[in-house]
Amino acid sequence: MSYLDRANIGNAKSGGSGEHALDTPAPSYFLSTLCFVWGGVAACMAAATNYQALAGIRFCLGVVEAGFAPGIAFYLSSWYKRHELAKRYSIYYTATAVSGAFSGLLAGVITDHLALARGIEGWQWLLIIEGVGSSFVACFTWYILRIGLRPPHGLLPRNEYFIAVQRLAYDGIGGVSGKDAQYAEPTHGEALKMAITDWRTWCLSVMYMLATGSQTIQYFIPTLVGQLGYTGYSKQFMTIPIYAVALVFILFFCFLSDIRQERGNYVTITSFIAGISFIVCVSVSNEHVKYAFLCFAVGGVYACCPLTLLWVSGIIDHPAEKRAVAIALVNGLGNSASIYGTFLWPSTTGPRYVQGFATTTAFVLLLGILAQILKLALKKYPSQALHYEAKTADGKAEDV
Repeated sequence: MSYLDRANIGNAKSGGSGEHALDTPAPSYFLSTLCFVWGGVAACMAAATNYQALAGIRFCLGVVEAGFAPGIAFYLSSWYKRHELAKRYSIYYTATAVSGAFSGLLAGVITDHLALARGIEGWQWLLIIEGVGSSFVACFTWYILRIGLRPPHGLLPRNEYFIAVQRLAYDGIGGVSGKDAQYAEPTHGEALKMAITDWRTWCLSVMYMLATGSQTIQYFIPTLVGQLGYTGYSKQFMTIPIYAVALVFILFFCFLSDIRQERGNYVTITSFIAGISFIVCVSVSNEHVKYAFLCFAVGGVYACCPLTLLWVSGIIDHPAEKRAVAIALVNGLGNSASIYGTFLWPSTTGPRYVQGFATTTAFVLLLGILAQILKLALKKYPSQALHYEAKTADGKAEDV
């Protein structure tokens, strides 16, 4: 629902216009509240009558949605060990590909069939339906996400919750300190200082900026497909295989990364796949070859983004307060790439779009190189292991 709401403005335009990290605050309420509020904000765009109002509402939507993606990453990292995380997060991240593939078709159906229904334009119905849909989903997700709360407030029995916390401790991943924790809980200021003074945070931020900067090609996929000779519904239909390949790439490489217990190499592999494919796209004249390698390029870009973001949880693993700030910082700085990324593909550079392809190629190739540099640096400067004194089931304490 989040990615549908992000994409709906473009479609509306086309249509006419330790204890556990989850105790403080409870993600069941935090994430669900974000979902409910952004649904309402998205629906309010239907009432906009000028550019200033639309831009203001859209800004509010961005503010509300900003905490969702890092919140999801932190939520999952508080339940799963390092090399169990990518496959879970990849399932969430496929929403980017699914929404890209079907948001246009969904928008077409709504704007065509509900145009002027009850005196409301089709593009307004689009914004209202997708916004209300998000808020409706949020009414149920809070209960499902209660699994993360400490018993008896959560859904897990006490013994299962104990196992979940202990398995993270044995993997060297710190949970958020609670009243029963055996180590001091850093304040918000201390967690922020710990994150911003860690060189790994900034290295990963630069890498994620390169990844998300290259992913801005998603806004121009219909345009690039149109340059290959497709028009109308045919053009919209031909974007679906591109997103389908992206979905397969996300799942395949994230699952493989967990199975092989490796992040850096797969960031490099997916980045280089994208880079080589971009070079082919701009070098050949055969439209079918261009289309095929555009699929591979977009797939590589979509796969390297979650792999890069999830590397934060594996590298900056404790304390959890620091991990939360680092994930938010990397995600925030990374998504700022959208500010300049949208200017990489001006229509004046068509039909070959050499500027966009060249810049994006440089982004992904540099990302692949930095992944290997970071991997070597982590071997030379390993992080300090987590020392955690945990209570066993019989009440005794043991060092982890």
